[in-house]
Amino acid sequence: MELDLSHPSITDLRKTARKRIPKFAFEYLDSATGRELGLKINRDALDKIGFMPSVLCGRTTANLQTTIMGQKFDLPFGVAPVGMSGLLWAGAERLLAKAAVAHNIPFSLSSVAVASPEDVAPYIGNNGWFQHYPVNSSELRRAMLPRIKDAGFHTLIITVDVPEESRRERQRRANLTVPPKTDLRTILEMIRCPSWCFAHLREGIVPRMRFFDDYVPVRGRQSFTHAGALIRGIPDWEYLDELRQEWDGKLIVKGVLRPEDAKRMVALGVDCIWVSNHSGRQFEAGPAVIDQLPKIREAVGGHVPLIYDSGVSWGLDIMRALAYGADFVMLGRAFQFAVAAFGAKGIDHLVHVLKADIQANMSQLGAESTDQLSNYLLGENSRPPKEWYGFGG
Repeated sequence: MELDLSHPSITDLRKTARKRIPKFAFEYLDSATGRELGLKINRDALDKIGFMPSVLCGRTTANLQTTIMGQKFDLPFGVAPVGMSGLLWAGAERLLAKAAVAHNIPFSLSSVAVASPEDVAPYIGNNGWFQHYPVNSSELRRAMLPRIKDAGFHTLIITVDVPEESRRERQRRANLTVPPKTDLRTILEMIRCPSWCFAHLREGIVPRMRFFDDYVPVRGRQSFTHAGALIRGIPDWEYLDELRQEWDGKLIVKGVLRPEDAKRMVALGVDCIWVSNHSGRQFEAGPAVIDQLPKIREAVGGHVPLIYDSGVSWGLDIMRALAYGADFVMLGRAFQFAVAAFGAKGIDHLVHVLKADIQANMSQLGAESTDQLSNYLLGENSRPPKEWYGFGG
């Protein structure tokens, strides 16, 4: 099958993934909170951002190499952390890490992934980032950080927009537990997906949060209560300040929407701000993330790297975020759809789809560098060029 003909978009990968994985796994990945208005708000705001093409530019060659926090990547996008990725497809974390190194893009491992840091360590090269969910004691945190560093993860992402568990209604109806229940309903869902079952049999492990599990005693744990729920902490400014002092690598804060919060984080020594609303998975009544991006850029100035995620479904969306002030864009669901649909081949195909879409659209504009994209913004959406903010790569 020629994937570029049968699956030319992320939407196509999503459809195939839905057929190949059990309903409880798909609903976990695909759902948002409440009525899922957050998804619509993000999508509508992105669609309002247009560009004014230039003509008679001759043949242009888009340079997509991007430097962030001192490291050069071949593309301006990477793999965002997704919890329980190895439940969605067996060995997904390893496959994604290997592909990220092959394409020279960052790979982020969630602390609530199926794979442990040590499992993925042989495959991350110098491209590994680790996502840290706050835990409920400083002693526990201080036990985790050296282990993360020893596994080769030089960049830490603290996610701060999950103070409590959200009510993802589709996920609740799907009755997902970690590890999955062995009731008749769940077993029938798994049987209907033989490729998914065989992949997990080959992997030979029961999907669970292996990193967090190591810090939670099995005895006394309630049935189907996952380790993440038992050691979850609620982040505050003191937690962030202590983490900055304890972690001697690059530190990213993920889940920022308020410009004043971003400024305070920079003052605490945070290296990068990740502008995100968890793709609508935590709260549905907030602003569109893309609308907050230029406000945060203006607040922190040009010297602070900004990452964007939430609602990215095309290469054109990546361009929109870069034009609005982001240095880099991360995708979560899209990479999971890709690996669930076609394994390693699906990840390579997704990278090709995004890269080709960006190159084609930049050719239409006559732009040769992502730094130029803000100059092509249409009408009321126009923003000053990155040089105005003092961007220096």
